[in-house]
Amino acid sequence: MPIIGPDPSCLGAKEQKNRLNIPVVLVAAVALIDVDGRILMAQRPEGKQMSGLWEFPGGKIEEGETPEVALIRELKEELGIDITESCLAPFSFVSHDYDDFHLFMALYLCRVWKGTPFPKEQQKLKWLRLEHFNDYSMPPADVPLVAMLKEFL
Repeated sequence: MPIIGPDPSCLGAKEQKNRLNIPVVLVAAVALIDVDGRILMAQRPEGKQMSGLWEFPGGKIEEGETPEVALIRELKEELGIDITESCLAPFSFVSHDYDDFHLFMALYLCRVWKGTPFPKEQQKLKWLRLEHFNDYSMPPADVPLVAMLKEFL
């Protein structure tokens, strides 16, 4: 039977043990793209882990939620906008080890929503062109997604 996923023999014993003992955080995020081709980014507010870094809007997937349902909920809570599932196009994902957790983040693209994004949780928002993303510090997990967006858009 073929091995599905990474071959455990590729990891040292210490790495295998460490990877098994950290929580996995599931997140859904979106690249909201406006009519001018800019993408909305949110700055993590003070008091949150990785505060000050710029990220794609979204949030944790709660138990029983699909990534799409979580994203619709998070965007309503954080930005006050309404999005329907049919307007979310799956784009890519990232799987990244941080010191105390492992992040699995699905990124969607969206060009249609109702309302004007407004920072409801003390975060700053900016509409950015892809060529300006390098001017903003981002969490390490978001960086490869920007490279993919630059190739795609």
